[in-house]
Order: sequence, then structure tokens, then C-alpha cells
Amino acid sequence: MGQSLAQLYVHVIFGTKNRQNFIVPEIETDLHSYISGILKNLDSPTIEINSMPDHIHILFRLSKNMALSKILEEIKKTSSGWLKTKGIDNFTWQIGYGAFSMSSSKLEVVKKYIHNQKEHHSTTSFQEEVESIIKVYNLDTYDAEYFWR
Repeated sequence: MGQSLAQLYVHVIFGTKNRQNFIVPEIETDLHSYISGILKNLDSPTIEINSMPDHIHILFRLSKNMALSKILEEIKKTSSGWLKTKGIDNFTWQIGYGAFSMSSSKLEVVKKYIHNQKEHHSTTSFQEEVESIIKVYNLDTYDAEYFWR
């Protein structure tokens, strides 16, 4: 086969270091746009993005030419620098992240879930949310002490 084809969808979740409430409403929309621009430049277009003050959800199509870890490294590094230019001098993302593959048949469900983050978190904490997703994906490598750094 001469042509390489890929259609890989990823739902990524990661938080601010120590769950600090750095993602304030005044910068939230611009942050989403900025991260979407990073992903576009990496040939990994955003499908949905939303955040809470202490974490972010991103649904995107993964480029066939980039490793997921490199894309996340670029998002975190570049957006951290951008947030610092917005006056959040001590901003840092957490070290780790959760990344979950998506079937194209589930895109609308996940897109709606991400879109409704504010409603969802009126009853569920970030940690409860992540641990619920981990159960759905049956991840046995989750280490709460390490993940939440």
C-alpha cells in the first residue's frame, strides 16, 4: 500500500499544577482558540475544547505524522508561555495527562460531554470525573498519587 491513511480521534484531559484555578473566564475562550491554533499547525484539528478553572478537555483528530506525546508536549509548553503573557506568571500544567481513543461513532457523544463541562462539574469533581473515565476504559495502570501531581 503506497498511501498511509489514519483517522484517530483522541480525548485528552489534563489539569493545572496542584489544581490551581488559573483558567479564569476572562482568558478561557482565547486559551481554547490558542490551543486550537497549535493543534491546527500540528495537522491535528480540534473537534471540541472546553475547560474548567483547573483543567481542560480537548477532542481532536490526531495527525498520522505526530506522536501523541509530542503534541501534548507542544500544547502544554506553548500554551503555558502564552498564559504567562496574559499575566498568569506562575502558570504550569500538571506533568501527566489522560488520553483516550474515540471511535468516530462516539464523537458526538464525547463532543457534547466536553461542551457541557460546566454543568457536569456542578455535581462531579475533576478527580471523580477522571476516575470514572478510567473505569470506563478499564485502565489498570492508574496511580492516583502520581497522576495528580
